[in-house]
Amino acid sequence: QVQLVESGGGFVQAGGSLRLSCAASGRTFTNYIMAWFRQAPGKEREFVAGISWSSGSPYYADSVKGRFTISGDNAKNTEYLQMNSLKPEDTAVYYCAARERDRSKYAYWGQGTQVTVSS
Repeated sequence: QVQLVESGGGFVQAGGSLRLSCAASGRTFTNYIMAWFRQAPGKEREFVAGISWSSGSPYYADSVKGRFTISGDNAKNTEYLQMNSLKPEDTAVYYCAARERDRSKYAYWGQGTQVTVSS
């Protein structure tokens, strides 16, 4: 059974940094895309960043490009989201997600971790 467990959320002032972690278990994720999504109160969930587990190629939403960095540690089956220069509009619940490379739908989700950025 696939499990994704996020950690690292918290409260930070604008301009600060946080690093989120997502520990994955239950299968080999070589052919998976791992990603981060977020959902702010009253808004739809949105894509933040993704990474191919096999190639390590990252891609980002325009809103976080240059501030956030996604990475993965294959040996630990863990992905990370380093968030720098945080803004109040980054406040949201952040979710880790995974999908097979040839599928469009993210089949696996973590429980979410709250990130709050104060102005």
